[in-house]
Amino acid sequence: MEIGLGINSMDLDLYEGHIIEDLKNSAITALPEPSGWLEEEIERNIITTTVDKLLNWGRKTSLWTETSFTACCTFEFISTSSSRFDIARFGMEVLRSSPRHADLMITAGTLTWKMAPQIKRVYEQMAEPKWVIAMGACGISGGIFADSYSVVPGYNRILPVDVYIPGCPPRPEALLAGIELLRKKIEKRSISKGK
Repeated sequence: MEIGLGINSMDLDLYEGHIIEDLKNSAITALPEPSGWLEEEIERNIITTTVDKLLNWGRKTSLWTETSFTACCTFEFISTSSSRFDIARFGMEVLRSSPRHADLMITAGTLTWKMAPQIKRVYEQMAEPKWVIAMGACGISGGIFADSYSVVPGYNRILPVDVYIPGCPPRPEALLAGIELLRKKIEKRSISKGK
């Protein structure tokens, strides 16, 4: 059968068949992958990490603080919050008014047995994961009032304390060192192990 312009359909089929066979023969060897530029692009633009490292980085750089100060250590914490010592670099500049928005409790001052249930309730209302810093001699062991019948000999009797900062009262530098210890502890946390 003849297709317009004097071309036989059989000849056209043979011609197209030759073109297809030529393409097949030239396509047998795979084209080389452009991996040189791709590897360079990956090195420049992709960061590999673990979920633990990413979560722990976020947690340690944005500690939201709930304070439980009953005595003189309050003033040392206030000076730590000022521009000279600047706890804003740890993401701690805003103190939380609700324990549900906090993940760090800083405890300081003499704790009485009458006040202990309220402190325990505040701790239980905090979001997981949560940490506790015991600041000062009264927060660690009851201080000079430890022998009194009405004083709890340390916050660790009612709460799990992560970092202890000794002193009466501890200086702002000591509180910053304690915060840095806590941040290092948070870095080592694993979500798969729960610790």
